[in-house]
Amino acid sequence: MSEPVIRFTRGVPPPETFPKERLAECACAVLEKYGDVVLQYGPSAGFTALRQWIAAESGVEESRTIIGQGSLHLQDMLARVLLEPGDVAYVEEPTYDRTVTLLRRSGARVVGFPLGAEGPDVEEMERRLKDGERPKLFYVIPDFQNPSGMVIPLETRRCIAELAREYDFWIIEDSPYRRLRYAGEDVPALFDLCPERTVRMSSFSKLISPGLRVGYAVLPAPLTKPLLKYAEDSYINPSYFNQAIVYEYIQRGYLDEALPFLKSLYAPRLQAALNALDREMDGLADWVRPQGGFFVSVVLRTAVDADSLLDAAAKAGLILSDGRGFYVERDGSRFIRLPFCALTVEEIELGIQRLAQVVRELTTETARR
Repeated sequence: MSEPVIRFTRGVPPPETFPKERLAECACAVLEKYGDVVLQYGPSAGFTALRQWIAAESGVEESRTIIGQGSLHLQDMLARVLLEPGDVAYVEEPTYDRTVTLLRRSGARVVGFPLGAEGPDVEEMERRLKDGERPKLFYVIPDFQNPSGMVIPLETRRCIAELAREYDFWIIEDSPYRRLRYAGEDVPALFDLCPERTVRMSSFSKLISPGLRVGYAVLPAPLTKPLLKYAEDSYINPSYFNQAIVYEYIQRGYLDEALPFLKSLYAPRLQAALNALDREMDGLADWVRPQGGFFVSVVLRTAVDADSLLDAAAKAGLILSDGRGFYVERDGSRFIRLPFCALTVEEIELGIQRLAQVVRELTTETARR
């Protein structure tokens, strides 16, 4: 019997988290309650009842909310509304690779600020701002970041909020993992610290199902009309049916019931990853020790050829994402993202064991040259 291939690639929920029976109940209920609404065209902002729930959660007016086909879809629209060719967009480094693609597609010059123990380098950011650089936006994932798993400390969040106010740029706060904290205490969101300059973005992909494609944004008032107009001109309206299913799921209390289950599933997988790294990778790398989310990130202590790492890992039955793809300016060849969410404890332990062996062999070869 051949050895299983371990895929440390995508941060996706495993099928056992999909509440299929409950979603079927909700779908039937939605058609009975709202059938004439959800099967028809509607306003571009999304299903009214869900918008009202999102607005209440964020303490804002319903008019400041918009629901789209996943949060990445809304990021794309925001980039097209806010950016013109040559505009500067700030990001963390490493950061979510698909967002970088969207920013560059809109013509932005993307500038990355390296992540350290205290989050992105706000001192370097402030220096560039004082020197006259004027970004239109700063895209940030402050809670259990994809790809690093890091949480930005409160003091750094306050600095980012102050800089946004002083230098008049928008903060795009992407928080799909915020509710998936398995230990420790929540840190105030950037939206709570600076609501007038922050777009709060999230989705139900990690909490209910990515296939529903229901993401949302809570907007500062000046951005509402231009984004809604762009949405209306682009697709008329997103799927009200899917949004109404999410709303019904929430109203029945299913989301509140699901969160403890999700945490009880993911927390042991995270701990298994950290234990395996402690056991197998000591002296070979450094890694973040997150308290939630879907990812642990590893930075190798010795430089290796990234292509050789990917090839050697594949030969060992281990599929990795290319760490260079998460960087915009700096070298990401030592960076490895380890999504633990969709793997069993046994797969996580075996995968990290294989990774350690591959890294040892490559570093030994490098030292001989």
